[in-house]
Amino acid sequence: MEFSIKSGSPEKQRSACVVVGVFESRKLTLPAELLDKVSGGYIADIIRRGDMEGKPSSTLLLQNVPGTLCDRVLLVGLGKEKDFREKEYGAAIAATVKVLNETGAFDASIFLTELPVRKRSVAWRIRQATILVLDSCYKFEQFKSKKEEVRRPLRKLTFSVERRNELAPAEEALNQGIAIAEGMSMTKTLGNLPPNVCHPTYLAEQAQAMAKAFKLDCEILDRDAMEKLGMYSLLAVAQGSHQPPKLIVLSYKGSKTSEKPVVLVGKGVTFDTGGISLKPGADMDEMKYDMCGAASVLGTMQAVARMALPINLTIVIPATENMPGGKATRPGDIVTSMSGQTIEILNTDAEGRLILCDALTYAERFDPDTVIDVATLTGACVVALGNVATGLFANKDSLARELLDAGDEAHDRAWHLPLWDDYQELLKSPFADMGNIGGGRSAGAISAACFLSRFTKKFDWAHLDIAGTAWKSGAGKGATGRPVPLLTHYLLQRAGKLN
Repeated sequence: MEFSIKSGSPEKQRSACVVVGVFESRKLTLPAELLDKVSGGYIADIIRRGDMEGKPSSTLLLQNVPGTLCDRVLLVGLGKEKDFREKEYGAAIAATVKVLNETGAFDASIFLTELPVRKRSVAWRIRQATILVLDSCYKFEQFKSKKEEVRRPLRKLTFSVERRNELAPAEEALNQGIAIAEGMSMTKTLGNLPPNVCHPTYLAEQAQAMAKAFKLDCEILDRDAMEKLGMYSLLAVAQGSHQPPKLIVLSYKGSKTSEKPVVLVGKGVTFDTGGISLKPGADMDEMKYDMCGAASVLGTMQAVARMALPINLTIVIPATENMPGGKATRPGDIVTSMSGQTIEILNTDAEGRLILCDALTYAERFDPDTVIDVATLTGACVVALGNVATGLFANKDSLARELLDAGDEAHDRAWHLPLWDDYQELLKSPFADMGNIGGGRSAGAISAACFLSRFTKKFDWAHLDIAGTAWKSGAGKGATGRPVPLLTHYLLQRAGKLN
């Protein structure tokens, strides 16, 4: 889809459709008032008749409005003006895209981007609108023999800004939004691919392709290389699978070499049966999404490279399957991690932390400024936060605050959970330095984060548990692309490019 930014009056737009907003209580937004004025009160008459009441996400498509140069006018309900915030803005944009794709219009001019949203800048409105539009247009039909056809797909969108001096920041925000949306699309596609296609070798091939496209440094470590490094915790998870494990490393250098990088570590369990601690059969197909941490750091890397941010960024992905079998790890086994710490494996379905701990130790070699791991780690996080917020843990409160702020800016929110030493007691083992699970059902997300924290003493570190936010179940099943928006906004802020 082609995008552009313009500053102008809605009544002068020669487009297939002009989109304006209506609040409840029949209040027109300024662009809607301008259209109403040139139409001789045509729009106000329709609203007075009750055809459009301005309820959130409601729409009314008008044809051949008198006095206008456009073919159609789309009225979008915004709800109560006093309640109009980020959520309502996003819902209005999503409703707009849905209708536009059904009208047969090839292009449209959207004036909703002029709406004031609390304290959000014009750059925020444009960036969010771009992400929402492209996210709404995403489809995964790769394995369907009959694909859904759009009769006349929307080809061009023009976002409007009120003043000409807003054009430059809006253009920059548009480009950022496109890059973030493309990163989300990559993340969703990798997550949605079936596990017989998207296995560790496939992930490694995608990283190599990205390295070639964006001139990144890429290194793929195989089983032998990991054995030499002493990654026996990671390899313990992989030993039940016929698919060879991979440690994928991609590096982007957008700043001076002396600047310490941010390192993102993404859990890449391309299918998780639970191993010997086998999961229930119901919904096990969704365990193909257990590599969404890996997919999200790949999507974030693509977005950063496309935006050419002035930062240094490295991603590390431990990729494996977790399968039962004659060679699989058993409950009660003890393994030695790359850090030298020993782990008693009490539950083979708590495998994510076993591969992440070695990847976190490996991250030390990059002398990182900050390390953030991203993982579909615990069902306990879903119980605590549902599908709304990502669980956030950090060994430094200022880092947690930066990530919370980035999530708020991106409307990809996280919630800061405690990482107190009191919880470390849950990991005690009589036979090894630690167990891989805490005792009983309590504080499962926290004990998992406490486990990871034992491998992060040498750098500032945060952990994002995306078990509840990485994908949706039910009729709309599919990967969400989260937390790519949170991560990219955090990196935009670090790069000084967030307006």
